[in-house]
Amino acid sequence: MDAISALAALDTPAAIIDLPRMQRNILRMQQRMDALGVRLRPHVKTSKCTPVTRAQLAAGAQGVTVSTLKEAAQFFSDGDTDILYAVGMAPARLPQALALRRQGCDLKLITDSVDAAAAIAEFGRAHGEVFEVWIEIDTDGDRSGIKPEQPELLELGRVLHDGGMLLGGVMTHAGTSYELDTHEALVALAEQERAGCVRAAERLRAAGLPCRAVSVGSTPTALAAMRLDGVTEVRAGVYVFFDLVMHNIGVCGTGDIALSVLTTVIGHQVEKGWAIVDAGWMAMSRDRGTEKQKRDYGFGQVCASDGTVLDGYLLSGTNQEHGILSREGSPDADIARRFPVGTQLRILPIHACATGAQFPAYQALAADGGLTAWSRLHGW
Repeated sequence: MDAISALAALDTPAAIIDLPRMQRNILRMQQRMDALGVRLRPHVKTSKCTPVTRAQLAAGAQGVTVSTLKEAAQFFSDGDTDILYAVGMAPARLPQALALRRQGCDLKLITDSVDAAAAIAEFGRAHGEVFEVWIEIDTDGDRSGIKPEQPELLELGRVLHDGGMLLGGVMTHAGTSYELDTHEALVALAEQERAGCVRAAERLRAAGLPCRAVSVGSTPTALAAMRLDGVTEVRAGVYVFFDLVMHNIGVCGTGDIALSVLTTVIGHQVEKGWAIVDAGWMAMSRDRGTEKQKRDYGFGQVCASDGTVLDGYLLSGTNQEHGILSREGSPDADIARRFPVGTQLRILPIHACATGAQFPAYQALAADGGLTAWSRLHGW
């Protein structure tokens, strides 16, 4: 059975993974990290899917990064023990973290707060547990973390170390890479990210504190970094699927985007040049990440059911279960003939993580047209 015939049997909307594209993306990132001499710890929040993660590990990745403790529990049950929970640790979640560690999970926590560090240390001592904790470093002012030169860095390190916990390392995420769109700018930010995190590690070590791991990464900086001296591992996530935000940044082409949403034309507003499809924001998400980039793709790029990009046609608007397909520029007066009711199309997502989160399962599409349903983790 060919791919188009296989997809025709699916109810829509459906999340489709193009397996050959996904495997190429995995191999590309793994080969790059191997060439730079660092381990790759993929951030599995993008897919939240066991078979996807298995493919990343089979290619050479070591350990995983998660964004929820529910993910940590799922991937630990899959046999992954080396897990970094890369969200600041809330004291109320410490019992969950303790339970995972008591089951044999090598769960690592992060914090950028002296108060949170003190709470972790106090809880650990009370329960006879030595938590491994990494300090989050702010290398670009994007979100959270401690600046490499802040005095609080050493204070936080001492609270953990003197409190009986294992100060395992430092980690950072250059989130402002999503705002760039030239190779030169990405190279510069990748070096800023590397240098800042390495500097934080050096300060801790100079103060007599342990700091084994130096963890950096975002998909754009991972693909742009020219050197990673002093870094032990890179975390990246969206590279496994890519999306239109990554395309605008310049790290992938539309032909690399492995996730799409299969949708069906259900009606028209001919006078407006619209086709109406059954993929609204419940399928695509409300993410408008390309709105401030060099090209705005609305809610997604329209493709034929075989994945061929239909230039100029976008998902320009959404309601909960309805999507508006239209042509950029002048309305298409021939829209109803071009896309008759019942036509299946595929929409490339703005943000793969957000679109994937709308679905309980993926349909994994092999090169020979074979389809396999892969479940996806939901919730916290």
